Formats: sequence, C-alpha cells, structure tokens
Amino acid sequence: MHLLAVRSPFLIVAVALALALACGCAGSSGAESRANSRSGPPSSVIPVVASTNVYGNVVEQIGGAKVKVVSLIGDPAQDPHSYEASTQNRLALSKAKVVVENGGGYDDFVGGMLRSVENSSPTVINAVQVSGMASGKASKAGGQLNEHVWYDLPTMGRLADRIAAALAGAAPADSEVFRHNAATFKGKLAVLEKTEKQVRAGHEGAAVAVTEPVPLYMTEAMGLRNKTPADFSQAVEEGSDVSARSLQQTLTLFTDQQVKALVYNKQTAGPQTEKVKAAAEGSGIPVVAVTETLPRGEDYLSWMNTQIHALKSALDR
Repeated sequence: MHLLAVRSPFLIVAVALALALACGCAGSSGAESRANSRSGPPSSVIPVVASTNVYGNVVEQIGGAKVKVVSLIGDPAQDPHSYEASTQNRLALSKAKVVVENGGGYDDFVGGMLRSVENSSPTVINAVQVSGMASGKASKAGGQLNEHVWYDLPTMGRLADRIAAALAGAAPADSEVFRHNAATFKGKLAVLEKTEKQVRAGHEGAAVAVTEPVPLYMTEAMGLRNKTPADFSQAVEEGSDVSARSLQQTLTLFTDQQVKALVYNKQTAGPQTEKVKAAAEGSGIPVVAVTETLPRGEDYLSWMNTQIHALKSALDR
C-alpha cells in the first residue's frame, strides 16, 4: 500500500500525458482526413495503346501526365511488318480506353488482338481513316494506297484533334488540357509544313529515288518527283525479290545522275537496297536515311524536323 501511495501522483501525470497525446494524434489524423477529402482522390491516368511509338508519342504530347501509353512497336531496329504480340501487350490492350492504329493494312494485328482480348470498350482511332486517303485522295505508290500517313503533316494535325477528343471522352474534366496541347502540337506542325513549302519553292520538280514508299507524302509535299520504278519499291516493301530488270533500272538512276537524292529506309534494309545505296554513294548522290518508327531520343516533331532538313540539305547541294 505504501509503495502504491507513493507512485500514484506519477501515474496520474502519465495517464494525463497519454490522453493528451492521443487526443492530439486523433485531431491531426482528422485534419489530414478532412484535407484529403477536400482535395479529392488523385485523378487516374487514361490507358492508351498505340500500334507504334510514332502514334504513342503523339498521344503523350497531347495527353501529358494524364495518359499512360503502351506502344506495341517501339524498337527502332524492329521491322514493323514482322511484329509478334507479347503477353504484356495483350494485357495492355485489354485495359486500353483509347487505341491508335495506322490502318490501311499496315498494322492489321491491332484489330486481331482487340478481338482476341475481347475489349469492346476502347475508342479506336484509325490514322488512314482520319487522313481520308483511303477514299481516293491518297498518295499512290504503284497504283496502291500509300499507308505511311504519319509522313503527311496535315493528316497528323487532324489526328491530334481526334486524339484530343478521344481523351476528352475518357476524362471530360481534362478536355481543355487536351485541346490546348493539340493546338500547341499543330502549331509546331505548321512550322514543319512551312519548311516543306520552302523546299518546294526552291526545288519543285526535282527528281529523287526511294527504296520504299515510306517517305512519299513528305517528298510530294516538297514538290519532288519520285523516279523509282514502282515494282522495285513495292517489292522491297513487301519483302519479295526485286527483278534483275527493275534493279538495273534503279541503279541507272544514280550512275546516269538522274536523281538528286536517294531517300533510304534504313529500318528494312536488305542486300538489294544496300546495293542501291552503294550505287548512290558511288555516284556522289546524297543518301537521306528515314525510318518507320521513332529513333531513340526523338519525339515525333523533332524526328520529322530532322528528316525534312536532311532532305533539304541534300537538295541544296
């Protein structure tokens, strides 16, 4: 009893302190809870799948931090025509709210994958349909649709608006952000279009050769003539053998100085295109490299700017 009587004042103080601390913590927790309630939960990002990193990057420029983009083809060393679906890509596609594909037969695997993962809810944007090229206003290569519409700058401007609208449909509260970013993107496209017009003013009618139809929208915007035999570039694009006659006609373009530049798709190079490249270099004809997907360290606008100015420099020589 004596020991308990001596210690009781200390016990009372300790209990009081504990109660005070408990009340303080409860008050702090309540304040934090009220603050979190006022600010609301963090907004979720929109899952987007793009067939290539070209379209994926455009989505990122328009959506910013409000999108999470998976590009099915993103390796600049990979031939887009030999794509094989991975489990991770199928999973991403099954959750996507927006899907951006090229269309025109370029990336038919997207539609097949969408059907296999049974995702019927995403907004699917087809760049060829946006371009209007499939309805007969297309740049033609050997009488066929040239599906490489990302080299057509006006198409990419329309695509930016369509992407902004699709993202706004998924996140209406952020629609103004998406529209603003699309307008900024189109403003930068306008600068590139101005450069193409400058090239046209100085070199309209100049002849060039290409290994594939990939850059033809760009060369046509510059007013350049493609002198490559149609069956040569078509065979290269389809991965089939080029006839000896067609190959010789193409090589003659350089040995006879019939063209001012060779626009060379380095992403799908092979023995025959390498022979063409060597003939151009051996004849002092500038070779301008292009690709189908973004090189590392580039975004869509910087990539296009690099290629447009490379061709301009070749023609100015």
